[in-house]
Amino acid sequence: MKIYDISQEVFSCVVFPGDPAPKKETLNSMDNGDLYNLTSFSMCAHNGTHIDAPSHFMDDGANIDSIPLSKTVGYAYVAEHNGTINASDIKSILEKAEGIYPEAAKRILINGRATLSFEAAEVIAASDVVLFGNESQTVGPEDAPMAVHKLLLGKKIVLLEGIRLGGVEEGVYLLNAAPLNLGGCEGAPCRAILIDLK
Repeated sequence: MKIYDISQEVFSCVVFPGDPAPKKETLNSMDNGDLYNLTSFSMCAHNGTHIDAPSHFMDDGANIDSIPLSKTVGYAYVAEHNGTINASDIKSILEKAEGIYPEAAKRILINGRATLSFEAAEVIAASDVVLFGNESQTVGPEDAPMAVHKLLLGKKIVLLEGIRLGGVEEGVYLLNAAPLNLGGCEGAPCRAILIDLK
């Protein structure tokens, strides 16, 4: 069994343009004679590796604490792609995943510098996918992410953004991307891991 950490380190993570970056502050330090070390930190819910809940783009959408963990934990399929993912690309990925292990086709992770087109999002929205993840800080085009987000989140498909899949080969893995239980929030960071059960 091999475990892949596919999360970004929080304080050095990539930040979506305009979002506040994570910050930490040392409150107590044993180096300074304190009895213990203590750190406080602040961050945006969408810094680094994180989950988007439907309420991120929808007024009546579910918050992060309402997302079933069964969507963020389970078998997943890792596919490699660079550039724009069009409808035929995602159909091919889904067909390959379903042919190998149908349960893994419910959670699709893209390894590479990829952007999901609206047409590809339509294919996903019409499928049995419950989670889609990519390495970018946003699933849709960075300059216009709203349409793709609204379509997928409107279908209650969880979005896992900002993962790091370098060194992970295409195939089936067990994914654990459970978000922090931030009540009432539209997103949350997570420590996403993949387990190769072979």
